[in-house]
Amino acid sequence: MKKNNYPLFLILIITYSACFSQKKVLKETEYKYVPDNLELYNTIVVMDSTFFQAYNTCNLDKQAAIYSDNIEFYHDKGGLMTVKQDLIDGTKNNICGKVTREVVKGSIEVYPIKDFGAIEMGLHKFHNNTDKEGMFSHSSKFIIFWKNNNNIWTITKVVSLH
Repeated sequence: MKKNNYPLFLILIITYSACFSQKKVLKETEYKYVPDNLELYNTIVVMDSTFFQAYNTCNLDKQAAIYSDNIEFYHDKGGLMTVKQDLIDGTKNNICGKVTREVVKGSIEVYPIKDFGAIEMGLHKFHNNTDKEGMFSHSSKFIIFWKNNNNIWTITKVVSLH
């Protein structure tokens, strides 16, 4: 190799190395959730489905049975609700027959909380049933705190972000 081509060759090698190492870093940051406890994960997925089946069909008694008496519901647009009956009444007046919830497939993550239960996180969509044209629904984040008391699971906290 000629001496005057050496700097060009060196620049090409450094540029190639930088591109290769950036691709490697991007690949390492990819994330795929794998449950630590598959039995707990399956239990919470079933509880989520049970609760939101009641939500989607306006079974207020079933929802009330799953909500803790000490519920805390944090909604980024609606604020904080801490009275169970107010939450049930709000669902009756604003949700029943008007809105349904759909979990985004594959988005649920479940983490055990020692001596308490579990935290569920994921994405869901809400569909406006009264809109004839099928209002566009985007995914939003949620966090649900599930308390396990002798294998009776209740929701103690919800964080709903849109």
